[in-house]
Amino acid sequence: MRCRHVLASLLATAVLAGCGGGIYLGWGDDDFGPPSVNLAAPVTSVPAGGTVRVVAAAADENGIDEVALYRIDGDRAVFVASDLSAPYEWDVLVPDDGRTTLRLFARATDGWGERADSRELVLTVTP
Repeated sequence: MRCRHVLASLLATAVLAGCGGGIYLGWGDDDFGPPSVNLAAPVTSVPAGGTVRVVAAAADENGIDEVALYRIDGDRAVFVASDLSAPYEWDVLVPDDGRTTLRLFARATDGWGERADSRELVLTVTP
């Protein structure tokens, strides 16, 4: 009886896969590590009080669930925004508080819940 259920499940998987959907059957851990993520901007300096567009690229064999953007203020990370689908890009307001650099990073979360942070992106803030 169990064999009949396994066969029916495999047949359903094959039929659904041909229609663009499907059921994933797997055993063990199919996650090969955290995602990769990079953050970039088209400029190296930004005016205080202005905005700058930043773009993240993220990839993982299990897909990307979310990419979040953070600003570094002193020794803490401040959440700015998140995006659930590519392209991952944001227009960031540059603080007008006397700082001389804007430090940002992106955090990607994959389909297994693993996270990875990009390298810090440092932009010069001009008065």
